[in-house]
Amino acid sequence: MLGNGVVGIVSETVNKWERRAPLTPSHCARLLHSGSDKTGVSRIVVQPSTKRIHHDALYEEVGCHISEDLSECGLILGIKQPKPEMILPERAYAFFSHTHKAQKENMPLLDKILAEKVSLYDYELIAGDHGRRLLAFGKFAGRAGFIDFLRGLGQRYLSLGYSTPFLSIGASYMYSSLAAAKAAVISVGEEIATQGLPAGICPLVFVFTGTGNVSSGAQEIFKLLPHTFVDPSRLPGIFGTGKDAAQPTRTSRRVFQVYGCVVTCKDMAEHKDSTKAFDKADYYAHPEHYNPVFHEKIAPYASVIVNCMYWEKRFPRLLSIKQFQDLTRKGCVLVGICDITCDIGGSIEFVKQTTQIDSPFFRYDPVKDSYHQDMEGDGVVCSAVDILPTEFAKEASKHFGDILSQFVGNLASTKDIKKLPAHLMKACIAQGGALTPLYEYISRMRNSDSEEILKNPASHFNKKYTTLVSLSGHLFDQFLINEALDIIEAASGSFHLVKCEVGPSSHAMSYSELEVGADDEEVLDKIIDSLTCLANPNENQALKQEANKISLRVGKVQESGTKKENDTKKKVGVLIIGAGRVCQPAAEMLASIGGMSSQPWYKTCMEGDFEENSDVQVTVASLYLKDAEEITEGIPNASAVQLDVSDASSLHKYISEAEVVISLLPAFCHVTVANACIELKKHLVTASYVDDAMSKLNEKAESAGITILGEMGLDPGIDHMMAMKMINQAHVRKGKIKSFTSYCGGLPSPAAANNPLAYKFSWSPAGAIRAGRNPATYKSNGEIVNVDGKNLYDSAVKHRIPDLPAFALECLPNRNSLVYGDLYGIGKEAATVFRGTLRYEGFGEIMGILSRIGLFESEPHPLLKDGKKTTFRMFLSELLKIKSEEVDGSLRGEKAISEKIVTLGYCKQQSTAVRAAKTIIFLGLHEQKEVPASCKSAFDVTCLVMEDRLAYSSTEQDMVLLHHEVEVEFPDSQLKEKHSATLLEFGMTKNGNMITAMAFTVGIPAAIGALLILGNKIKTRGVLRPIDPEVYVPAMDIIQAYGIKVMEKVE
Repeated sequence: MLGNGVVGIVSETVNKWERRAPLTPSHCARLLHSGSDKTGVSRIVVQPSTKRIHHDALYEEVGCHISEDLSECGLILGIKQPKPEMILPERAYAFFSHTHKAQKENMPLLDKILAEKVSLYDYELIAGDHGRRLLAFGKFAGRAGFIDFLRGLGQRYLSLGYSTPFLSIGASYMYSSLAAAKAAVISVGEEIATQGLPAGICPLVFVFTGTGNVSSGAQEIFKLLPHTFVDPSRLPGIFGTGKDAAQPTRTSRRVFQVYGCVVTCKDMAEHKDSTKAFDKADYYAHPEHYNPVFHEKIAPYASVIVNCMYWEKRFPRLLSIKQFQDLTRKGCVLVGICDITCDIGGSIEFVKQTTQIDSPFFRYDPVKDSYHQDMEGDGVVCSAVDILPTEFAKEASKHFGDILSQFVGNLASTKDIKKLPAHLMKACIAQGGALTPLYEYISRMRNSDSEEILKNPASHFNKKYTTLVSLSGHLFDQFLINEALDIIEAASGSFHLVKCEVGPSSHAMSYSELEVGADDEEVLDKIIDSLTCLANPNENQALKQEANKISLRVGKVQESGTKKENDTKKKVGVLIIGAGRVCQPAAEMLASIGGMSSQPWYKTCMEGDFEENSDVQVTVASLYLKDAEEITEGIPNASAVQLDVSDASSLHKYISEAEVVISLLPAFCHVTVANACIELKKHLVTASYVDDAMSKLNEKAESAGITILGEMGLDPGIDHMMAMKMINQAHVRKGKIKSFTSYCGGLPSPAAANNPLAYKFSWSPAGAIRAGRNPATYKSNGEIVNVDGKNLYDSAVKHRIPDLPAFALECLPNRNSLVYGDLYGIGKEAATVFRGTLRYEGFGEIMGILSRIGLFESEPHPLLKDGKKTTFRMFLSELLKIKSEEVDGSLRGEKAISEKIVTLGYCKQQSTAVRAAKTIIFLGLHEQKEVPASCKSAFDVTCLVMEDRLAYSSTEQDMVLLHHEVEVEFPDSQLKEKHSATLLEFGMTKNGNMITAMAFTVGIPAAIGALLILGNKIKTRGVLRPIDPEVYVPAMDIIQAYGIKVMEKVE
């Protein structure tokens, strides 16, 4: 069965709240639909479960088989340990086994695994090149635990007579998503910032212990509140500032925020010898040399202790029962303990019981040393839930599966672990009925730690010379325990395990005490010397022997203090080339990353993904320095430079200083920039179409290890992302796309559509006019339709969007729609594939008439040659074939012009001709003004007057409207559905300046593309479009959280 490519997913049985899954339906879909030759997975069997976060039907819809029987599966995945009787022989299993440190309670499971010749992979042991675990839920425990405690804090304060905004927070599992939970906390934060907290509970101080993933997750939620972090040494100071003595009615600002303080071991203990400073390495080796000080220096000022730090019995407690009783007698402000580590009877001695998700609190009364299951009465409320990550089962499963799915194929298709990548091979504890070499120490430790030996050590450990050796450090995650035991046995010594306290993560130290013995004193000394060399590879100093006990430090301990809020932040550079309108929204978004702790979109979508303590330094480059300076003025972390992209040395200089480049130049310039990025191994984002020249750079970009992300704007860009989301959701449900239609337009807002054409330009009209002359191809009900460029305007048809009935619109076909059928993977299944451009009704008729008149011709015109001077009226009369002596009469008004248009056959309907005449007059083409010498063609003249007369005023809004419709058939059920998605965005005024909707919806996606690359969300290298889930899923999340809303509907 091993390596047969069939994967099983077990039904979790350990806890009723366990709703997580190792792979979500989306992960399964990707594994199955990408082909077994690529993924290594040929079939997925899912055990039915009525409580798993994703229903069985969703797995079935993507091609999984639902069955209790997993006997055909070579690899079986779970989250928690399965019951021993569920283990099938000669299979591979992957789950959190908690066996690699010889944990006694899980040895029966390991015995069953060995007896059934099972290959066991432990998620906890899968580590990356940096040595950190790849698969972990610590941040989710911190997030859920802190949110749950805020809820209890509100209830506790109410019982003490204080109403607080925390009362509106629910338990984590009550929210549909982590983003929804964060939104609730943000709402509470806004209320605190505006209304304040009761003065009687302020300052409200949260003390976080440790700096690992758990603490990081808890702090992530804390930072959603208005907050200030303080150094532990400054805690007494914030209690010394209440109301201003001179102004007793003035409320202190401390009621409008909460305070955070992060403490590590250096804040919890100090050396008994007052002349010696705290030394972390010494503290881990000799904790007995240190006195606890947390109860004196930290606890008196803490309103809430959020315990996120691993603790061992050999270290001083954070807070003992006696210490807390003493604090209570002195008047303690402590209200609660949020023990996310769930360390029962551990660092906080009076936390002696676990709590449940549906009953997460108990109250401890230190005076009576009693425990109560209510919020009323004296003491503190405590939470100690041991399965917190499952409260965010959806996000936790996605996070876990995103990583697991990258290598599940290796595990499913490999029979010989020696052929696995190193990080997976190291995670295999057992294979073929035996422990793998790295984990042979487990049986050695078990043999030395049998109950018989513990009861009567002398009868089993009969050595003449013995000593007690303590080993602390990364004993198990770095396999140093193997080296230590090898040293003992190689010298013919022996050992038995006296004590073993294991760290809960790869960041935490473990501690073991071994009684080491030998029959010869010199042999024992040799063993101790060898262990000393292992512990201190760069030290030759002899160890002091005290009372027949030797303490060793195994592995290196690095000092890592608490990061403070005002630490110097790492700068990562983004170069934006091109200083047009699109640039400003992109620059503002990226440059403000360092201050994003106050931005809800950043908190809900990116925090934890982007490297902490990093600022983005934006450089805006333009051919004209003044343009770049106008963009960067007033934007922190942004600077302007002059750059001519044809100057290779300057281009290379500025690209080399950036991590990501955004090119907002005209499309023909992108290849020049892209080649420089490839040479310098820098990522590139553009908002333009990926043309043939850019596509040809794919292999070079892959070889350089860079991502070139094109079409990251509105159209193309957001249109792709909306389309792929709708199409893939239908395909996951086994639906077939029968029709895909997409409409997009940049338009004036209704109030600004105040001219006969009902259209305005936010930049040069040349591009829009040229686009109106492009041929178009699309598919309608199975028929291919071709539209010649000369007839494009005449092909416009009336269009109404059901949910926006007030807009009188028309659409024109947009280039070759068939390309997008293939790009979206629906070219063969969809009978209709159409992409159109939206305009207000009547636009196409008027532009068609102007085109037939000859106003869009780009060939040099005789009247404009060789510096000849002419007026707009004379030029128009030439186009309308009016004799010079008849000019004044024929161009007197709209009636005369409209009649001439009909006479020439440019239009059949008088009413339409009148609208065209009104447009001509509005543009000033009938005026007796001189045509500038710069105009050489009719096209030049038209662009000139349109840019002048059809420009937005400084207070007018533009509008962007994007609408998709997808018709889906489900062959199995004969069901038909119509899906629609609509984006409607208007220009906005910011700091007195109008930011156009077009610039905003093009610039923001480009900035998001750069942000996703910086946050390592996009791992694929080469030339990409935003049509893959790794791009469009996080990008659309940020786009909508940033305020660009998409209305979705299913009929």
